[in-house]
Amino acid sequence: GRLALGVAMSVDVLIGQSYFLRFDPKLWAARQPYAPLGALYAAAAVRAQGWEVALFDAMLAGSTDDWDAALDRHRPRVAVLFEDSFNYLSKMCLLRMREAAVTMIAAARRRHVEVVVAGSDASDHPGLYLDAGAVAVVTGEGEVTLTAVLDTLTGRSTTPLAAVAGVAVRDASGAVCRSAPRPFLRDLDELPRPAWDLVDLERYRRLWRRHHGYFSMNVVTTRGCPYGCNWCAKPVYGQRYTTRDAASVVDEIAWLQATFAPDHLWIADDIFGLRPGWIETFARLARERGVRVPFKCLLRADGVTPSIAEALASAGCRTVWIGAESGAQRVLDAMDKGIAVGDIERATRLLHGCGIEVGFFLQFGYPGEELADIEQTLRLVRRCRPDDIGVSVSYPLPGTRFFERVRMQLGAKRNWVDSDDLAMMYRATFSPAFYRALHALVHAEFRARRILRPGAGLWGRTRTWGRVRAWLGALVQALRWPLLRWRVHALAATSRVGG
Repeated sequence: GRLALGVAMSVDVLIGQSYFLRFDPKLWAARQPYAPLGALYAAAAVRAQGWEVALFDAMLAGSTDDWDAALDRHRPRVAVLFEDSFNYLSKMCLLRMREAAVTMIAAARRRHVEVVVAGSDASDHPGLYLDAGAVAVVTGEGEVTLTAVLDTLTGRSTTPLAAVAGVAVRDASGAVCRSAPRPFLRDLDELPRPAWDLVDLERYRRLWRRHHGYFSMNVVTTRGCPYGCNWCAKPVYGQRYTTRDAASVVDEIAWLQATFAPDHLWIADDIFGLRPGWIETFARLARERGVRVPFKCLLRADGVTPSIAEALASAGCRTVWIGAESGAQRVLDAMDKGIAVGDIERATRLLHGCGIEVGFFLQFGYPGEELADIEQTLRLVRRCRPDDIGVSVSYPLPGTRFFERVRMQLGAKRNWVDSDDLAMMYRATFSPAFYRALHALVHAEFRARRILRPGAGLWGRTRTWGRVRAWLGALVQALRWPLLRWRVHALAATSRVGG
């Protein structure tokens, strides 16, 4: 769109976000950027009410200086930082991104532009953002609330900010005042499609194609999660689950395919297709329409059935990520995960049987986890042979039962700086050095086993330079593996903290 290309003009609203991929070294190295879907939904909703809207896309921006330039170029009446609550990176409430948001608020205020903020961290800590200069924080689901706030700020409405449902402001005494919560949307298909015309998608396409050989875009079909894992924070959508109509999702994917020709989609739901029969209906409608774009999604292990695995495969699903977390049943039970280790194994077997890749999210360091539990997790990975893994340590976020459990152990630092921080902010069983060594060991063992086993790596495949390089990298991991395993066991014996 013309605004995305930087044409100088004055607009009513400049909508941006503070997640800069360049500020997250691990994710910048991975080069898998996705446009800020939350901000695109907000831009579309605001524009539908007659406002002139511009987008600042921090995902590929160089620094907050680019925000300053956008403010000068677009000269907005109101600036909005609308974080992407569909992206787990935003839900992690990283300190580096909070610092960026504070800098961005200050830049707008220097230009006498009022600022509104929405997102997980702002919902948890509205006072921080109000102190930084924001006039209001949108709490909970944001599109409808944002339009109401803009109406007040620009004089369309005489409703005081403090009386707008779903906001936090400072009252006359300076205290943070939260208004009544706004009811959640019941029909997500009432929202206009994300404002993709405001994004410079060619930059995304070039970066994806250069580093991965294909171009991926993001889409969402649900909001929220009804399950009660006690470490999972839900400051925006709460413990609820709203699903779009399957036909509407197929329509949107067909439109994306015809308009932007993505090679792949990330369906960024917390849990995809949880409603009974939804995935089968989606797959049938996609087949009838001839809509087939390879995609990845996230499922619960206990939700994978033979019919769902078959439907996913027929719809073009390439990868399913599962929140496995641990191979120790007692750790899963302590997390209130609500699944059995056998569910993880069965789901992996069913998905692999339908030709679908499987990724495991693994989490170490949950209170009470012992070395024997960690070994059970490593054995689970060896048995199931997932195609990819994501490894983290337990991370206490406000609003969770886990946070309340370890609150008295928390110090001044309560958020990671970036996604590769992995700091232990409470007293886990072992020292932080142990968990860093364990993180390296799990990745080394996984990569070495995956590419060095028969049928993988170079064996039986075209020897492209990329494959040769990957194989050599795995060989290095295989050589590190024994040393890392020795280090992990040595640290386990010498660095016990709690438990």
